[in-house]
Amino acid sequence: MIHLSHPEPSIALVELDVAPANVLAMAERGRLLDAFAAIEADPATRAVVLTGRNGAFCTGDDLAESMTRDVPAQTAAILHFLAMCDRIAACRVPVIAAIDGWCIGGGLELALACDIRLASERADFACSAVRMGLTASAERLVKLIGESRAKAHLLTGAPFDAARALADGVVAEVHPVEGLREATLRLARVIASRGPLAVAATKRVASGVSSTGDEIPALAASADHAEARTAFVGKRRAVFEGR
Repeated sequence: MIHLSHPEPSIALVELDVAPANVLAMAERGRLLDAFAAIEADPATRAVVLTGRNGAFCTGDDLAESMTRDVPAQTAAILHFLAMCDRIAACRVPVIAAIDGWCIGGGLELALACDIRLASERADFACSAVRMGLTASAERLVKLIGESRAKAHLLTGAPFDAARALADGVVAEVHPVEGLREATLRLARVIASRGPLAVAATKRVASGVSSTGDEIPALAASADHAEARTAFVGKRRAVFEGR
């Protein structure tokens, strides 16, 4: 099951809830994509937190379901998982992964599709595709942490803990289990308080979809930019409306 809620009007919380380890069979992937479609359609949403229940973030494809597929169906299912990650990466608002427990294989690919990753102290990671005779995460992980560090994970498939993930730059922060949710919501709250047009544009530039020069003309002409300048001069907090 996929849960979509709004702990605050501007923040969407998406929770994977597929016991025991949050595998994503085809039906669950459809529900996850539906959740993100709803988020895209809601202009009030300015940040997303993606997490998992059951003491796991995500462990990728449902291997039991995969055993029922022939080769063409299995190929299509793998490509579908990658396309799902691409869709989440392209979300118009920033997506923050709150990683608690296992984040392996396709689950790591899903986490890497998010804009920012925070982890609990008990989070465990693995680029396990090579152990399954496949490849995954090589593009996203190399872009994130560099070829040398990434290959140590990608080519071995060896598990690594939250401390190593932090040291290598896979995650931005590590928190005690009981503090992870609030830390992630706190970060989402900060992002949601910024100018939504500027945040979306900055995400596009940082993701390589656009350039600063492409984005500046519309931003400079926006009501949000005018409001920010007026608020600064007036020594008050800016109220952004996304226009």
